[in-house]
Amino acid sequence: MSQPNLQLQRQLLALLADGKFHSGQRLAERFGLSRTAIANNLQQLSQLGLDIFKLKGKGYALSSPLQLLDAAVIRNLQCNEVPEIRVQHITDSTNAQLLALIQAGKPLQPGQVIVAEAQTAGRGRRGRQWFSPFGSSLYFSCYWRLEQGIPAAMGLSLVVACVLAELLQQDYHVPAQVKWPNDLYINGAKAAGILVELAGQADAVCELVIGIGLNIRLPQLADQSIDQPFTDLQTHVAATIDRNVLIARLQQHLIGALELFNAAGFVPFQQRFNLFDLYAGKVVKLSGSKETSGICRGVDQQGALLLETATGLQTFYGGELSLRGAT
Repeated sequence: MSQPNLQLQRQLLALLADGKFHSGQRLAERFGLSRTAIANNLQQLSQLGLDIFKLKGKGYALSSPLQLLDAAVIRNLQCNEVPEIRVQHITDSTNAQLLALIQAGKPLQPGQVIVAEAQTAGRGRRGRQWFSPFGSSLYFSCYWRLEQGIPAAMGLSLVVACVLAELLQQDYHVPAQVKWPNDLYINGAKAAGILVELAGQADAVCELVIGIGLNIRLPQLADQSIDQPFTDLQTHVAATIDRNVLIARLQQHLIGALELFNAAGFVPFQQRFNLFDLYAGKVVKLSGSKETSGICRGVDQQGALLLETATGLQTFYGGELSLRGAT
C-alpha cells in the first residue's frame, strides 16, 4: 500500500466528520485523485481504529460524527501566557516526540504540550503497548523540569492522576478513582494511564515528560486490542466530549499542580490521593519479584503504597510492581 498522505487524510476526515455518506467519485473529483487513491487513504485511516463504512451507491461514512483537534481553537481556550500546545495528526508517540526534542537540546517551556489524533507506537508502563485509535482518545504529553533532580520525581504519577480525577469530577461529574501507581478508573474499569519518563542525572536538574492516555470514545472493536476491563469517558457523560476544551483545561490544571509539587513535594497530594484511592480499605495483591497481600491503607508522604500485612504495615515504592484486587 502507498505511503499515507497525512494532509489529504486530514482533509478527507474534515469532510467525513459530519458522519454522513460521501460519494467516492465526488471525493476523487474534489481532490483530483483516483477513486483507488481515495479508498487506499481511507483504508489506512481504518487501520488506525476509525470505523469507516462503505456502502455501494452511497459512498463512505464514519460510524459517528468526529470532532478533530484544532490548534487554533485550543489556543483560544488557553489562559494567557501559558506554553504552547502543539497538535499533531498522526505520530509514533507524543512522549517520544517530546523526549526527542529534549535529547536534541531544543528549548522547551515547562508546561509545553504535544497532543495527537493517533499514535502508531503509543506505550504504557513496563513497555506495554497503548491502544491509540484515531480521534478516540486523549494522547497528551507535557514537558516539565525538576530542579531537585530525579529523586524529587517520586509520587509524580499519582499527582498527575489526582489532577485528572479532579478535573473529570469537576467538569464532567464522573466518579473517577486512582489505582496506584499510575492508572485512572471509572466504575471499576480502566479509563486512563500515566507514563512519566525521565531525562537527566540523579543529582542535577531533571527534565521529564508526563504522558497521559485517556479513553474518550473508543471504537466498537476496541475489545480486540485491550486485554483488561476498560471504559471511556463518553460512556459516563451525556453531552458530547469536546477534546479541545479538555486539553486546554488539563494543561491549566496540570501546570498548577506541578508548580505546587515543585515547591512542596508530594505532601500536599497525600490526602488528595487517598480520597480517590480505588482500593482504599480493600484486600489487594501486589506483584513484583514476589507477591504480597494486605489491606490497602493509602500512601505515605512520598507516594509510597501502604499495605497492612500479616507482619505489620509495609511500604512499597513504584517501579515494576503491579497492584490488583484480591479475589
